[in-house]
Amino acid sequence: MTASQAQFDWPYPIKWGEEQRVDTDVLVLGGGIAGCWAAIAVARNKGTAVTLVEKARTIRSGAGGSGCDHWEHAVTNPCCPLTPEEITQAQIDSNDGYNNGISHYIEAKEGYDRLLDLEKMGGKIRDTEDEFEGAEFRDEKTKLLFAYDYVNRYTIRTWGTTFKPALHAECRRLNVGILDRTMVTALLTEDGKQGGRVVGAVGFHVHTGRFVVIRAKASILCTSRPSRLWLFTPDLAGISEFRPMQACGDGHAISWRVGAEFTMLEKAVRAEWSGARSFPPYGTGNTHNTWYPCNMVDATGRELPWVDRDGNTLETTADRCRPAPGQKFFLKGGGETWFQKYEFLGPDLPPTEELIRMGYKLPFYADLSSLPEMERKAIWGLMIGEESKTKIPIKRMYEDAGFDPSKDQLRSYGDSWWSAKFKPSERQFFGLPGGLVNNWELRTNLEGLYAAGDTLFASDCHGHAAATGYYAGRHAARYAMSAQEPMIDENQVQRERKSTYAPAKREKGIAWKDLNVSITKIMQEYCGAVKSDELLTQGLNVLQDLREGEGASVFARNPHELMRSLEVLNILTNAEIVIHSSLVRKASCKQLHFMRSDSTEMDPPEWHKFMVVSRNGHGVRLRELPIDYYAPMGENYEKHNQDYIRENSI
Repeated sequence: MTASQAQFDWPYPIKWGEEQRVDTDVLVLGGGIAGCWAAIAVARNKGTAVTLVEKARTIRSGAGGSGCDHWEHAVTNPCCPLTPEEITQAQIDSNDGYNNGISHYIEAKEGYDRLLDLEKMGGKIRDTEDEFEGAEFRDEKTKLLFAYDYVNRYTIRTWGTTFKPALHAECRRLNVGILDRTMVTALLTEDGKQGGRVVGAVGFHVHTGRFVVIRAKASILCTSRPSRLWLFTPDLAGISEFRPMQACGDGHAISWRVGAEFTMLEKAVRAEWSGARSFPPYGTGNTHNTWYPCNMVDATGRELPWVDRDGNTLETTADRCRPAPGQKFFLKGGGETWFQKYEFLGPDLPPTEELIRMGYKLPFYADLSSLPEMERKAIWGLMIGEESKTKIPIKRMYEDAGFDPSKDQLRSYGDSWWSAKFKPSERQFFGLPGGLVNNWELRTNLEGLYAAGDTLFASDCHGHAAATGYYAGRHAARYAMSAQEPMIDENQVQRERKSTYAPAKREKGIAWKDLNVSITKIMQEYCGAVKSDELLTQGLNVLQDLREGEGASVFARNPHELMRSLEVLNILTNAEIVIHSSLVRKASCKQLHFMRSDSTEMDPPEWHKFMVVSRNGHGVRLRELPIDYYAPMGENYEKHNQDYIRENSI
């Protein structure tokens, strides 16, 4: 690389030849919600050193860095009559077993503990100014505000824009070593062998290019789920995925290469928010999640009907937030999850076509103005104001443009309540996607490697990331206390260094955006809505050709472009994992949104199981797990968490 190319429009000093070495007890990869909580848990374990590595800036990074409007499944709060067992089993049943019973039980058992921790750190979780005094969703004694199910009160409305800075400050207070602007490019293993104990990682600083080698007794993957596999818009890159641009599944790719096990990555749903045709998340009128339980009206102002799970019309706004007759509780609201048996269904039923047959006129609008004042304030002022990626692009910009929720209606675009009409082949990881397989310590199949948040299979929301992050941190710290000193294989370090810098060594080639677009076209064509062995095998071959051709010629002019190039190579790896996962499931499955043209039967009983894939020296290894491999939940949780139970029973 020439000196002029290295310095191309780049404001930072280039340090390609420099190397930084770090020794730590526990390495946390990813500084989002799960990563910060993992680091805090380790740091609270006296005498255990922890280093957190984050590709962006920890103070606001990750999917929850910009906000969080609700905290799900906080069933141990004093206003909730449910048990962790009830809510977790409901989630498992509503997904026909294709769920992570371990991580969601942890979320239900410990999620409210983390919320109370956040409050001590300075995060806001209560209506302390009495802005919502007297509202049906407010508990006057605790001043907690609830969402969706006002009877069972297990989802708490929060001021989540205060959370990430509070977590960052707590990490600093506890002397967590933070390496911001550092991308991890590979995991290191004992003797450099695939499937061996994980003993650290390598990466580089995305401003200077300085190489980083970290040795650790234990590592915790807290990176994002994969993204940009089916949809990517090169001229509007930031809207190509709901999550932040840098959250693209690096942890999946680097752990796959060293032999980690994955399941459920054959599950991909029709896209909701991605690409140039999509409106910003929560930026159109709907009843989804943050907008629940908003009124919807047609072009003439006629209100669309709301119905419960049994098809009964609900007359009042309050009725939408209560279980149906004979229903103890319901999961979330507004059709956020799929195929729910406990779902309290909003205006998604009857479907749009039937509404039109009934005389309703397009277009449809969300009508906040006709809601009770407290509900309107909760949706627009609190939920839209505090949710990830909504405070500035939605609330502030819409209001600056003149939108007044007490007077105006907001158009609903797209297919039903989605913000764009996506093609069936335009897929996305949403709603309990696949990921790393875990045990009751949140350890992977690799010694020394733990996982939390979005890296886990069937990952979920902010509360899930917080609870599993802290939990993984506790168990990783315990392991590190008795683990042998890690030994790094220097030959592996040099191999990974060469691989990391390869795009920066080229003077010309393909740009990272073009490579990303190529991957999405292949995935849409060969791994879209309907799959077959022939299509998938062809897709795998085409991806391999892409890797050996354009992938081997992607080039970077500076450290930022190097980061983007390596991200796309990781996206290519994740695309391969998805196809491998799809090839091993030979039957269609409704819950996994997995349809085969060469499978005549839907959900045959013999395929009701987890298909687990991993990479080894001979190719791809397959094994199976029973659908309830983690059971019994309560007994196993107690078996592995006696210290935590004792500490919190005082």
